[in-house]
Amino acid sequence: MTTTIRQIARIIEPQPVVEGAGVRLKRSIAGSALDYLDPFLLFDHFGSDNPRDYLPGFPMHPHRGIETVTYMLAGAVTHRDSLGNAGTIGAGDVQWMTAGRGIMHEEMPEPVDGRMGGFQLWVNLPARLKMTKPRYQEILSDAIPEVRRADGAVVRVIAGSVGDVCGPVTDIFAEPEYLDVTLPADASFEQPVPRGHNAFAYVFEGGGTFGDGTAALGSPKMVVLGDGDIVRAQAGANGLRFLLVSGAPLGEPIARYGPFVMNTREEILQALADLRDGTFVRR
Repeated sequence: MTTTIRQIARIIEPQPVVEGAGVRLKRSIAGSALDYLDPFLLFDHFGSDNPRDYLPGFPMHPHRGIETVTYMLAGAVTHRDSLGNAGTIGAGDVQWMTAGRGIMHEEMPEPVDGRMGGFQLWVNLPARLKMTKPRYQEILSDAIPEVRRADGAVVRVIAGSVGDVCGPVTDIFAEPEYLDVTLPADASFEQPVPRGHNAFAYVFEGGGTFGDGTAALGSPKMVVLGDGDIVRAQAGANGLRFLLVSGAPLGEPIARYGPFVMNTREEILQALADLRDGTFVRR
C-alpha cells in the first residue's frame, strides 16, 4: 500500500478578536477564513505581555453540545463550574471539558512572572452525545508524557499516541490527536494520522515547512493539511514549535449560537429556553 504524505491544503492567518469580558485573542477556526474544520469548531491562541488584554477573563457563561480544550503555555487560569469543579491550571496543564447537555463555567486568567499564554479548542459532539452528562478532566503537566529524541526534538502527547507513548486524555468520541511538537533547527518530524481524519498544525514558534516542503512558514500560522497517511514537518534555521491536532469528522449538520452548538435551530431555541427558565444545568 502506498503511503501518502499530507500536503498543505490551506494556510490560515490568525485574526484578532475580542471575547469574554474583553480578552484579546488570535482566532484561526470560527473566523472569516475558516469557519469549521469538522469536528473542530473553534481554535484560539491567547497571550500577551499586557495584562489588560486578558485580565477581564471569561465570567460565568454556558456551553452545550461541545467539548472545550484549554492548553496552557504560561500564566494560569482559574476555573469554576456548575458541576462543583474548581481549580487553577498553569503552564503545561490541560483542561478538557465535555459540556454535553449543559454546563456553566468561568475561566479567569492571570499572569505568572509577567507571562500569560495558551490555546483553546472547541470539539464538536455527535448528535447522539449532544445531551450527554457533562464531564471535566484536568490534566497537570507532569501527567503529560514527553517523547524526547536524540536530535533534541520533544513531543508532548496530550491525546493520541506517538509510537507506543499514549496521551492521558481518553474516551473522547472524535478520536483526537493533540501533540505539542518542538523541533530544533533543521530537524524533521513524521507522524501517522488516520486517513479520512481532518488535521491541522498551528505554528507558534520559529518556522519551517510541511508536506513537500515547498512553502516556508513563520509564526503564528495555521496549516490545514489535506488527506493522507502521514504528517511531515521540517524545522527551519530557528527551530519549529507547533501543535498537531487531528480528529474524525462527524459529517453532521451544525447549528450555532454563541456557546451552543447543536444540529438544528430548534435545539438552539430549546437551549435558550432552558437557560431562561433555569433548567439548563441538570443534576
